[in-house]
Amino acid sequence: MTTGPDETETRRALLQAALQHIPFDGWSKLAMDRAEQDLKLPDGTVHRLFPRGPRDLLVFSSQQADDQMLAGLEAADLGVLKIRERIALSVKLRLLADAPHREAVARAATWLALPGHHVLAGRLLYATVDNMWHGIGDTSVDFNFYSKRALLAGVVSSTVLFWLQDESEDCTETWAFLDRRINNVLMIQKTRARLEGAAGKLPFVGRFLTAVSMQR
Repeated sequence: MTTGPDETETRRALLQAALQHIPFDGWSKLAMDRAEQDLKLPDGTVHRLFPRGPRDLLVFSSQQADDQMLAGLEAADLGVLKIRERIALSVKLRLLADAPHREAVARAATWLALPGHHVLAGRLLYATVDNMWHGIGDTSVDFNFYSKRALLAGVVSSTVLFWLQDESEDCTETWAFLDRRINNVLMIQKTRARLEGAAGKLPFVGRFLTAVSMQR
């Protein structure tokens, strides 16, 4: 839904107000109505700006966090960082964008796990990892375009779940977990590259890898 500058600011204000209620009321119409009341807006404003209710509010929240992450990446000197460091930075910035409202993120994870919400969950995750790759300067358009996003989606989702349970100071355990996950992904990519190189020389290997991929 397209909105003007004033309405965008109102949407942001409503989101911030709703985030104060979501830990108690979940991603719900009740939390949205209370946000509208907090801001003393005309009746129906929140549902005019978010016509599909919590679904629209959650999409907007994810977009706002993505935008904050992208702003952080734009401000960083990515040229001096290795690719794994850029990936780690993007994931860390995305988590830090949500850090002030970790309980709301936990409630979002529960809401997105409900029947009928899986498609939206996938779309939001894809949008985030797509923004991450673009944000760190990746411009690939070949098959790796999809494999990179699939692998990073696994890193992001597992790291978020770890982060939601992390009680270490400054989330040091989360950042260590993130580094391990990225190392695992890079190892997978290197192994896959070697196998695909071998497949080009050994037709039988190529047929085997194709058969395996079709079973996924």
